[in-house]
Amino acid sequence: MLACGLALGACATQTPLPTLPSETPAAWRGGSANDHAQPAPDLANWWRAFNDPVLDGLIDSALQENLGVAIAGLRLQAARRVEHRSRSEFWPNLNFRIYEETAPGATTGYFEMGFDSAWEFGFFGRARASMRIAMADLNLAIIDEAAARVSVCAEVAKDYVDLRAAQARLQVAEELVELRAHRFELLQVRVRTRLAAQAEADHAQAELEQARSEASEALAGTRQAGAVLAVLLGRTEPDSAWSVPGAQPVLPELGVAQAPADLVRTRPEIRRAEQNVLRAAGDLGIARADLWPKLGLVGSMISASALTGDIHANKAVPLIGPTVQLPLWDWGARRDVAAARESALAASLLAYRQAVLEGLAEVESALAGFSDKSFRDKNAATEIALGERAANAAGTLKRVGLGDGLDEAQAQLGVAEARLQQINARRERALAFIALYKAFGGVMPPLEAP
Repeated sequence: MLACGLALGACATQTPLPTLPSETPAAWRGGSANDHAQPAPDLANWWRAFNDPVLDGLIDSALQENLGVAIAGLRLQAARRVEHRSRSEFWPNLNFRIYEETAPGATTGYFEMGFDSAWEFGFFGRARASMRIAMADLNLAIIDEAAARVSVCAEVAKDYVDLRAAQARLQVAEELVELRAHRFELLQVRVRTRLAAQAEADHAQAELEQARSEASEALAGTRQAGAVLAVLLGRTEPDSAWSVPGAQPVLPELGVAQAPADLVRTRPEIRRAEQNVLRAAGDLGIARADLWPKLGLVGSMISASALTGDIHANKAVPLIGPTVQLPLWDWGARRDVAAARESALAASLLAYRQAVLEGLAEVESALAGFSDKSFRDKNAATEIALGERAANAAGTLKRVGLGDGLDEAQAQLGVAEARLQQINARRERALAFIALYKAFGGVMPPLEAP
């Protein structure tokens, strides 16, 4: 009767997994009006939207050579080993021992050797709870490894965009230096002919010095971006090919067509919060199992030789039987632990909900930022077209003898400054695109399921 009662209690005592809350809107608020006409986002290869082979090669190299990704991969291997050990916790084990023992009264000393085995059944939900803890720890390592890859892809793309933007700014900055130097010379001629005040020439000279400073800053930006790229690729020195100016990455028209439930839940933060709920349920299961007896089987095959006292030959004694560890009284300590684990599980559910809400807010913000930067990129192209029209008109006036070239130089400066604004706008749009896909979280590999 006692055995039947324990068996029934062992089967009935389980800690069910709680249902995770799902609070996601039906559509993105920050999406554009033509999102329905766009293809679904490619979370696995989003950087290929730039259509830049150099960037594709850098990211492929970074995924193979980045030290952070390598570290996360090794930690994942370690977590898989530990998970296997945890699964074998409630399997039978076999041990071999050699030791000495003295009989009570110190009349005889024995030399003993043999095998012993123990098998804890993991009843009352203990085995399932232990499995959940091990599974959650393994999944957290899987998530961390995937998050490292997502972060590296985003950082490489960001630094590559910064590198190309700095190179483009450097070219325009050097052109601005030449244009401002030419304008300063023209104003000096006007000052000598008393057609302009000295203050105008002084102001033009100050603008020339400012242009030279901006050119120097752009040059430093190219070196800094190259150095950061080298670190991401696990190298000590930047590749000499990176110093050759290349085309600035330009994005086509893009939109987001899928619902948040299909995208946001791939975020590492949300997946970590999900696994924390699983682990908290496992901790609660262990605490509840501790309120009940631990049941199992033990066995041994020991050969004992008396070395002192009544010396006799080896005798192998086989033994097998049940083991019961029954907690009787601990002043409510185990119940306090169980109550604490219940509160921890409730807190993990709230943390999961908070992670979902924060993820939605970050993606919505990234969507709004990407739409805004796309609008500014279009405006920059319009400003360049207007500036070029003004420069052509000023050049025509100079050719027919109605100008000394100062108006044309000023118009050319306007075109160069508009080009500089377009470079910055394209960079900001590209960075907003990268931030958006980093907010999505990328593709999450399959996780272990309970």
